[in-house]
Amino acid sequence: MRWFRRRETPPPARPRPDPEALAERFWCGWREMLPEVAAALGDREPGRVENQLCQLVGDLHPDLHFALERGRRAIYALVVSGQEDRRLRAFTDAWKAAAPPEDAIWEYHDAVPPVPDPTLVTVNLGAHRIRLADVRVVAQVDEAERVVDVAVHHPAMRALELAARSAMTYLPLDAALGERLAAERLRRVETADAEPADTIGLLELRDLVHELAGLEPPPRDPGNVGPDD
Repeated sequence: MRWFRRRETPPPARPRPDPEALAERFWCGWREMLPEVAAALGDREPGRVENQLCQLVGDLHPDLHFALERGRRAIYALVVSGQEDRRLRAFTDAWKAAAPPEDAIWEYHDAVPPVPDPTLVTVNLGAHRIRLADVRVVAQVDEAERVVDVAVHHPAMRALELAARSAMTYLPLDAALGERLAAERLRRVETADAEPADTIGLLELRDLVHELAGLEPPPRDPGNVGPDD
């Protein structure tokens, strides 16, 4: 009698995630949560819904980030971002395509949008309250590549822990330019503990990068003219 080795049955292939189906499931969950989210924001207690939103976004893709922000066209903005990771673009694209129409209450962004005036923003990092108006930037333009290398300084930088220093380096740039334009036009980003020479403010940086990208600079509020003007 001849014996034959039984072939090992390979495990069934795991189905590839369908971004469109996951996006539809996200928005179904969002609609169910919306009354609770609105109540938490109305009470100024967004932490009440943080865990549920983390789960909802994680089910779309575990590497995505989200934020509840003040809106530009609406009262609130929901931001779901892959932080310019190309692996995640299919998921954020599907999420944005399936989003409900914006209304007076909610707008939706698949990348962190710029703040209309970053110099009016104050952020809390641990025990520190930090005004973005005090951020100074050294900007070196590479005209051939049409990109900018920057070093970011704030007087409180030395007092911050490592994670907060990193946040304080990138957060002002995203606030001034928006996540997508910052990723497209900023090449090297460094932290400067001491203020270097020849620095500019965030509004000047925004004008410089918009000009480099061939974009119309956003209008400035004439009632808020900073020291660089």
